[in-house]
Amino acid sequence: MKPRAAFTLGALCGVQAGPINRENHDTRCTDLLNLYQNTSAIQVHLATGIQTRGLNISSEDGTKATQNEIPLCHVQGTIKYAEGPDGHAQAGSNGKASLTWEVFLPEYSGYNGRYLGIGNGGYAGIIDNYTMLTHLNSGYAVGGCDGGHHVNENKNGDGGSHAPFMEDTAKVQAWIHDSIALTTSVARDAIAETYYSSSPEYSYYYGCSTGGGQGYALAEFYPELFDGILAEGPGNYYTHLILSFLWNQQHTKGDGFMDQDDLDFITDSVLDACDEHDGVGDRVIENPTKCQFDIETLACGSGQHSANQSLCLTPSQIEAAKAIYEGAKDTTGNQVYPGFNPGTEASWLEHETTLFESYGAPILRRLVFNDTSYDALKDFNWNRDLAAVNALASPLIDSISNNLSAFHARNGKFITAQGWADQINAASWPVQHLTDIRDTMGSETVDEFMRLFMIPGGGHCGANEAYPHVPATYRILDALVNWVEEGILPDEGVLSEKPPDGRDVTRRLCPWPKQARFVGGDHGYWGNYECVIV
Repeated sequence: MKPRAAFTLGALCGVQAGPINRENHDTRCTDLLNLYQNTSAIQVHLATGIQTRGLNISSEDGTKATQNEIPLCHVQGTIKYAEGPDGHAQAGSNGKASLTWEVFLPEYSGYNGRYLGIGNGGYAGIIDNYTMLTHLNSGYAVGGCDGGHHVNENKNGDGGSHAPFMEDTAKVQAWIHDSIALTTSVARDAIAETYYSSSPEYSYYYGCSTGGGQGYALAEFYPELFDGILAEGPGNYYTHLILSFLWNQQHTKGDGFMDQDDLDFITDSVLDACDEHDGVGDRVIENPTKCQFDIETLACGSGQHSANQSLCLTPSQIEAAKAIYEGAKDTTGNQVYPGFNPGTEASWLEHETTLFESYGAPILRRLVFNDTSYDALKDFNWNRDLAAVNALASPLIDSISNNLSAFHARNGKFITAQGWADQINAASWPVQHLTDIRDTMGSETVDEFMRLFMIPGGGHCGANEAYPHVPATYRILDALVNWVEEGILPDEGVLSEKPPDGRDVTRRLCPWPKQARFVGGDHGYWGNYECVIV
């Protein structure tokens, strides 16, 4: 599919962006209800002013909460859309699918002149208001959406093995490829522009997991929309990611299954062997690709078994672990998706149990085989069926182009962030994908607009609970802004801070292939590291 130029639904729907009442914050906000009155494709349902600390939002997992530190205008609405002839979802009054969007607009005194689009996680279906509000407090006008369907369409009462939204091709198209573009054309190009009587000076996008895949889709299909894109833990090769879930569960069935004690034992052994390769004993591996750990050293001796007081691994468990390290392969041995690195083992339990049924089975059943009873664990053929996945599902949900020339030509900047200890994605995938992009576009060209930050001990979209002492708040968006607006390359690294366990520790994150090297002083201070190629 060819890249699509940016589009403005305002022109389509007769929006007249112009000055509105600036005398009263709430009045100015409620005036936005008058937009799109002459169209049935786009509706504004809510526009209300909220004073400081008037909005309290918890994170999706309920572990964090935040509130607005500045007054804001909260706007919400919907977009009708349908399957387009070019393979992308398109807005239109005849659309039977509906996307819900929201915008948080800081009042003038707190506005930094920038728009930030926020992506989704997993199957989407909800709006990430927590992340939106966090960035609103930094002065951004922020927009988000539900990915083009409601969360009730993600599961059908059976643990996620069927996702009803996948029965509608338009909703599948919108989910990863198009929902952010549909939202941006309203949230930024009409709502924010009308509220501030001018377009934002710069536009950015941030998303993690599925949101990371949405970021790659924006660069591929909508290269004109954003000046800077930050894609964290990207699920941009979604079809092969879910096949890795299938591979891992298939290889750990029966005697190969490893319980949490086994997995913790492996990680502890790996850290004993590889922790200090970077010169710092901190129970974190700086670069797991340098860790040459031999899983055979954990084999049970004669007469031993894993139920003994001293843990060890059976032959079946060792083979299972090797399969996860090696990653999914087709019947001729070609790599389908990279394996997981040493140091991730403590997070493998979900791969052995629930990840495939939750995120892989629905895609294969609906998008590939059109059979809600299809049992991939038993029946998937790693040759014939792999080809079907590539032909039927990949065009709808993957964004893996190695040619991002259109995004480069508009002077866009793109940063990927990936945790080495990601519990969901194989951390080596973004490394491999960047290599493929370099091979296609040339390293010098790619260095003009792309960077990859690999995060030692980092998990999926933040912390990994096996590494609570590792800083899990990253200043990468700030680096992206400086790169776009000031031309400051992020090559000297960025700050990471705030470990979940509350320690006063900071670290330097470096753009790949550079790594942080300790130069002396306090191990817990980021300024005592430098970015070098090892």
